[in-house]
Amino acid sequence: MIDIETVRRAVRLALEEDSAADDITSAAVIDAAAGASGAFVAREALVVCGIEVAREVFRQADPALVFEGRRADGETCAPGEVMAAVRGRARPILAGERTALNFMQRLSGIATATSRLVALARGSGVQISDTRKTAPGLRALDKYAVATGGGTNHRAGLGDAILIKDNHWRLVGGVAEAVRRARAAARPGAGAGITIEVTSAAEARAAIEAGAQALLLDNMDEATLRETIALARGRAFLEISGGVTAESVPRLAALGVQRLSIGALTHSVRAVDIALELEAA
Repeated sequence: MIDIETVRRAVRLALEEDSAADDITSAAVIDAAAGASGAFVAREALVVCGIEVAREVFRQADPALVFEGRRADGETCAPGEVMAAVRGRARPILAGERTALNFMQRLSGIATATSRLVALARGSGVQISDTRKTAPGLRALDKYAVATGGGTNHRAGLGDAILIKDNHWRLVGGVAEAVRRARAAARPGAGAGITIEVTSAAEARAAIEAGAQALLLDNMDEATLRETIALARGRAFLEISGGVTAESVPRLAALGVQRLSIGALTHSVRAVDIALELEAA
C-alpha cells in the first residue's frame, strides 16, 4: 500500500480544490441531519484501484462516515458489481463524492490498462513499466496503480537512478563522454547502474564500451531496433520506449528485451466508468 501520509496529502489538496467544505448546493437542498447510503458500482470491467484513497476522502469529509470496501485493490470487477459502499450524513458524502470518484476512476483506469498490457506480454518475461510522465502531484498514486495492475515502476524521481537522456549526452559531446562522466560521479545508492538513451546501434555500441549497464532504445524503427538488440543482447539490460502500444506489445516483447516502458499508462490513460449510486437513509 502507498504511504498513508502521501494519500492524506493528495486527498486534502483535492478536497480543497473542490471547495468540499463549502458545498453551497448541498447546504441549500439537503437537510443537515439527512442520512444517505451509497454504492460505488463498476459500469465496465475493470481492475480495482483506489479503495483506500476513497476511504480517506470520506474520512476527511466526515470521520463519522462509514466506508466499506467490497473489493480490494488489484481485484477485478464486472459491470454492475459493487466496489465499495459508504453511509452516514448525506452532506459530507456529497461533498466527497466527486473527489472519491476522480481518484477511483483514474487509478482503476491505470491499473486496468496496465493489466491488459501485462497480459499481452505474458510468457515473454518482459516487464511492462511506467515512466515519469505522471499527473503533477499524483506520481506516487499513479505508480501505485501501475503496480496494482501488475506492472513495474521505473524511477520515481531524478534522485533514484542515473538515466542519461539524449539531451544530456548532446550537451556534453556524445554518448561515451556522458557515460564516462556519470560513472565518475555516481554515488552509492543511486540505482542499479547507469542507463542511457540511444537511438542507433552505433550509439548503443559506444555506450556499452563506455560502461553503461542498461540501454533505453528510444523511438527506433524496426530495422534499427533489431540491429541494436542483436548487438547489445547479453551485454546490457534492454528497454524499449517511445510509441509502445497495445498492438505492438506482443511483437516487441518477442524481440528479447527485458522491459517495455509506456508513458501512456499514466499521461493519457482513460478513466474507467464508476458511479456512486445514493439513496436516502
